[in-house]
Amino acid sequence: MAKQDNQPQRVRDTGHEWDGIRELTNPPPRWWMIAFHASWIWCVVYFILYPSIPLVHDYTRGILGWTQIKEFKEAVREGEAMRAPYLKKIAAMDGQQLLADEEMRNFSESYAKAIFGDNCAACHGAGGEGAPGLFPVLADDDWLYGGDIDTIIESITDGRQGDMPAHAGVLSDDEINKLTDMVIAASKGKATKEQFMLFDEAGCSGCHGENAAGGAINDLGTGAANLTDQIWRFGSSREDILRTIRYGVNQEGVEGTREAIMPAFGEKLTPEEIKMLAVKVYGFGGGK
Repeated sequence: MAKQDNQPQRVRDTGHEWDGIRELTNPPPRWWMIAFHASWIWCVVYFILYPSIPLVHDYTRGILGWTQIKEFKEAVREGEAMRAPYLKKIAAMDGQQLLADEEMRNFSESYAKAIFGDNCAACHGAGGEGAPGLFPVLADDDWLYGGDIDTIIESITDGRQGDMPAHAGVLSDDEINKLTDMVIAASKGKATKEQFMLFDEAGCSGCHGENAAGGAINDLGTGAANLTDQIWRFGSSREDILRTIRYGVNQEGVEGTREAIMPAFGEKLTPEEIKMLAVKVYGFGGGK
């Protein structure tokens, strides 16, 4: 009987050995070879179909002629075609009609999200929360110039510029301090008759009203703030109120004056975009 060789067959190696480890010459698995050849074939096909290889002054275009720019422009055209019927309807509607039509109102609020982000959010915040002492809050129900949809459209179209005279040099420091105390007391509903007399003598009631409750737009076309609702445009501290009374708002040549200017968007945005933006702003604060 022949003697059986139970020794395993020695696999050929490359002759390289390091620290007892031999480099073998086993072929790679079949699945790996299939994947390898499929990958380079896919690359060749891709290079033929699509722009791929950079040249000195150009690149290979690919037989399909596809580019990301073309795809983007096609997507934009498709989006514009979908929006066109809605924009056409909006062009024929006024603000009140736009609010009354639920479908068009939803479209307007959705469409205006990007418009608001591009033009308004930098100052008023993404959610209309504003910035204390700098930019008004749009997410409350207090409207300096009026919260009806037509007034909001007007504000966006033509812009707004506040105007309050500086009382420094007109009133004494003692009178300015007493007027500051009156405004603080009025915000809490505790202003006395004597304080209201000073308020009237200083000329404040001409804009803010005899009861200091303000008004949407006064005779000068500027918003008169309500001083009784504890909603503050430039801050609620005594120092903030004192500064506003002393140096006013938008007073040219007065150092320390408050700045309150909203740019006009009538030439930057289309009438349809302004209407949709107004609907979104109206929705932030509940409108009036």
